[in-house]
Amino acid sequence: MRTILITGPGGSGRTTVAAATALAAARAGDRVLVLSADRADTLGAVLGTPTGPEPVTAGERLTAWRPDAAAGFRDDLTAFQERATTALDLLGASRLDPEEVTPLPGAEELTLLRALRDAALSEQHDLLVVDLPASPHALALLALPEELRRYLRRLLPSERQAARALRPVLGRLAGVPMPAEWLYETGARWDVELAAVEAVVADPRTAVRLVAEPGPAGADAVRAAGLALALRGLRPDVLIANRVAPEEWPAGLVVQQRKVLEEWQETYDVRTVPHLGRDPRGADDLAALAVPDAVNPVSSTVEWPVTDHLADDGVLAWSLPLPGALRDDLDLVRRGDELVVTVGPFRRIVPLPSALRRCSVDGAALRDGVLRIRFAPDPRLWPGTR
Repeated sequence: MRTILITGPGGSGRTTVAAATALAAARAGDRVLVLSADRADTLGAVLGTPTGPEPVTAGERLTAWRPDAAAGFRDDLTAFQERATTALDLLGASRLDPEEVTPLPGAEELTLLRALRDAALSEQHDLLVVDLPASPHALALLALPEELRRYLRRLLPSERQAARALRPVLGRLAGVPMPAEWLYETGARWDVELAAVEAVVADPRTAVRLVAEPGPAGADAVRAAGLALALRGLRPDVLIANRVAPEEWPAGLVVQQRKVLEEWQETYDVRTVPHLGRDPRGADDLAALAVPDAVNPVSSTVEWPVTDHLADDGVLAWSLPLPGALRDDLDLVRRGDELVVTVGPFRRIVPLPSALRRCSVDGAALRDGVLRIRFAPDPRLWPGTR
């Protein structure tokens, strides 16, 4: 199944574009599911069909779904309390009843990730269109599976499960119960679920699509979103310039939009969507927007290749494409087998490719939007370099 992840700055019309994209693909013959995490039913208002926690038919070959974060959070917390009965009793904790539970911050994001995974694995649709939150939250959402998996590996390392027979002895020595088997099983299940979401995002058939209104605020938002996506090894397949004014509108607005469009066209595959002079509502308005329904054949996944320069310079070079990055905003820190990469307000901790783990960092340079990090082989770990 193909997937289109759509985001953009708040107020850019990303939900409208997501609905129009899904409708266009359905009319072209695909079985389409459009998924949204909005608490308010913006998607339903645009489609003209109310949406909610159960998938609904919004047109021929078109299904819409807006998962209920509150219900999912209640179910997860209830299941956790049941499994953690012993630990909660030891602490003297008072149980929470399902009706008094309200979702905590982040519950919507986790609910959307789970729905994304379930939809991708269902094989009931040809295309999944995901109306992500506004770009700052969407970028954090796309980073969440990788970061949570890293936390799980640190907090519940799989190798510790080998010592399960020793836990009663260790518990008596420490004076407190050791982690129960269910905790490791839960961690392993979460890891599998998060890995499935990561696989959807990294799939070559998945496209990340930005929506923005051409103007100063939109230009700043696109610049930041493009850089944050690049740090995740992603790039937009298409940039939707939304609400483009017709030529007969006030000249100042038209000139301003044309200037931004020219700048975007130097970097992105830009598709323009006209301003209808009103908020689009219903199938006819969505069809009038003429948004692209197909996924661009250029993958949104960007490779970070390692190049062998041992024969010439005695180093290996790791290339990280970071278009729009500034040298003064870059920071690199090596931590064991990981590299902490910071670009402005964005940071990512990435595992080093296996060959580079036996090397030391020899320097880095940013040229033409590509960060090239040089690694010199460690003679103690690299065969034939002593």
